[in-house]
Amino acid sequence: MSKHEFQTEVTQLLDLMIHSLYSNKEIFLRELISNASDALDKLNYLCISDDNFKNLNYDPKIEIVADKEAKTLTISDSGIGMSKEDLVKNLGTIAKSGTKSFVENLSGDAKKDSSLIGQFGVGFYAAFMVASKVEVLTKKAGESQAHTWMSEAGAQYDISESDKEGHGTTITLYLKEDEVEFLEFFRIQSIVEKYSNHIPFPIFMEKVEEKEEGKTEVSNEQINKASALWRLNKSEIKEDEYKDFYKSISHDSEDPILYSHTKAEGTIEYNTLFYIPKSAPMDLFRVDYQSGIKLYVKRVFITDDDKELLPTYLRFVRGVIDVEDLPLNVSREILQQNVILSKVKKASVKKILSELKKLKNKDFETYKSFYSVFGRVLKEGIMGEFDNRDLLLDLLLFKSSKNDELIDLEQYKAQMPEDQKEIYYIIGENAQMLKNSPLIEGFSEKGIEVLLLDDEVDTIVIPNIGQYKEIPMTAANSAKLESDETDTKALSEQYAEVLVKLKEDLKDDVKDVKISTRLKKSPTCLVYDKDDPDFAMQQMLKQMGQSDLPPIKPILEINAEHEIFTKILEKKDFVALSNLAPVLLDLAKLSEGMKIEDSTGFADRVNKLIVGSL
Repeated sequence: MSKHEFQTEVTQLLDLMIHSLYSNKEIFLRELISNASDALDKLNYLCISDDNFKNLNYDPKIEIVADKEAKTLTISDSGIGMSKEDLVKNLGTIAKSGTKSFVENLSGDAKKDSSLIGQFGVGFYAAFMVASKVEVLTKKAGESQAHTWMSEAGAQYDISESDKEGHGTTITLYLKEDEVEFLEFFRIQSIVEKYSNHIPFPIFMEKVEEKEEGKTEVSNEQINKASALWRLNKSEIKEDEYKDFYKSISHDSEDPILYSHTKAEGTIEYNTLFYIPKSAPMDLFRVDYQSGIKLYVKRVFITDDDKELLPTYLRFVRGVIDVEDLPLNVSREILQQNVILSKVKKASVKKILSELKKLKNKDFETYKSFYSVFGRVLKEGIMGEFDNRDLLLDLLLFKSSKNDELIDLEQYKAQMPEDQKEIYYIIGENAQMLKNSPLIEGFSEKGIEVLLLDDEVDTIVIPNIGQYKEIPMTAANSAKLESDETDTKALSEQYAEVLVKLKEDLKDDVKDVKISTRLKKSPTCLVYDKDDPDFAMQQMLKQMGQSDLPPIKPILEINAEHEIFTKILEKKDFVALSNLAPVLLDLAKLSEGMKIEDSTGFADRVNKLIVGSL
């Protein structure tokens, strides 16, 4: 026997588990059955893909035995089993990526944390909610030596060599005194029917019945349907069954927002069952995220780790794809190039996006909750999605200068004045600041709506949209509002000395100084040449590691109708203008959400202006 230390995060996790992290303890059985089903899936795949296992003769099933005298509950499977190394990797550590982040996110809130636990594939440890000791006897298919893993949920676990007939895994739970309800046949049967009815393998349990004269009769009964839910007709499936199946494959404790079940017949035959979760998976924004889609061929599991089954921007989707027309021994390389699978993927993406659009039109409040979690991920699709680009654009929601409610592009288009030819937007870090930005004063005066974009990915994504239903999308800070060019030219001539003086005083900080057609209340604003990245884009590029960008100077626009400039022009007080110039630039920076590097100097200059005004 060898002793091993649990990974620190596992020790923390076990402590939380023992104190009933899950809001519903019966979920421990769902987790163990789900793991057993995965083990059977993996062995099935090995039998069709590896010549060394093609002649393996075994009976794929899960068995549950309750021993009331010993107060033990045993869950056995004839699946792939584990080696000693597998036991250390799978039961001694949290093997998935982002472990530290995962533990940091555990809050002690049972409802919230139960979802996190499942997402990180550590449902096995749920056994310690009902058991004081857990033993795992296992032998890996193709190996001769079996091992037993044992823990009482302390800081250590033991692994010893053991004897076992046949491959697979047997988990024995030594139940706590107050958890003996889980030894009752009908209690276990009800849990299996609730959570694991459509695990595609039979689950058997010993049923002991008292007969006359003190005799007992023992029978082995199948307690689940063992039918692949996704291959049944929709009319045969209840809504609760759809939801429970989702929980069994996703390890999520919440119901999904929606599900979509498709049975396609014709040139290509396939079944799909997709779910949209309420909460984001913990690895949603990790490069090494775990795919949420299981691929089957003719009901035989092939893989749950193929990220090509759906595009990256739909990585939050959970579910099953089952294809008829692929060979059972299809390789990973063939999968990625397969024409049939490519067509299934294309149809699946369209179906998922269409279902989301239906949700948006039918139940906007629920869609908003979905969008608040996954909207940023959907935006990623704009960069590479061409076939369903219009569908994706219809799913985007925006804050607006005229609406407190989120709106979509179709609503914006419907509200446009007849003479408006473009959709206008402004990008920054804070929607409220954008709403008050000098850059959109001219739009507001004309009653033109501007979309307020404060998501950090908007800087890259939105300019790439180009147009929506043949209407150009234009950044407000680069748009030219219709105005009297003669008046603008006349103002430029009238204020020529002011413009020249400001440009001279601010030559190290601005590229040019111009008369503004967009300002109505504010004295100044900053804009950028059309070929230069604006401030928001510059910030994004720096976050992406491009810290060596050359300084990009903005253009200072001035409001010729503002009292500051009318008085300076009237008095020809260019000394005062020189004193004001850096303050006007700093005020324009502040309104843009930029930081003032010399804040002390700014304060001094403002103080001097205040003193001078007294």
